[in-house]
Amino acid sequence: MVDEATRRSLSRIPLLATDAGPRQRDAWGARLREEYRALIQYVQNNKDSDNDWFRLESNQDGTRWFGKCWYVHELLRYEFDVEFDIPVTYPATAPEIAVPELDGKTAKMYRGGKICLTEHFKPLWARNAPKFGIAHAMALGLGPWLAVEVPDLVQKGAVVYKEKQPAPS
Repeated sequence: MVDEATRRSLSRIPLLATDAGPRQRDAWGARLREEYRALIQYVQNNKDSDNDWFRLESNQDGTRWFGKCWYVHELLRYEFDVEFDIPVTYPATAPEIAVPELDGKTAKMYRGGKICLTEHFKPLWARNAPKFGIAHAMALGLGPWLAVEVPDLVQKGAVVYKEKQPAPS
């Protein structure tokens, strides 16, 4: 299902050991520390390979995540807000990643801008839970989705490049 480059990149993301979700308050803190370690490692790996493509942060209890993701197509950077909530059944259930700005612009998306990952990603997540975490969802879910959808949306004119506006003084 995944190519060799993806396999190599994925092997450099630490697997998680703590099987806990937001309901298990005692163990959730340990899981969240593992999630952050894996995310930091994944972001560093991306920077080292000149493939930096997202920023994420969470609320205080680590149940709501938000940030920016971007995709470079024909030397233009298309940037989008990204958000997701950690499901109560996490890590057995993968987070549903949303790119609200693209809601309704592609058939590979659910209401609210949630990207469609049912065919390929969800079975992979189910086989690897609880070892997979947020970094894996970004690497195997959102990353490939952006790579397929953004060029198509640009070609159709559904997404138009917006130059960064200078900050107001």
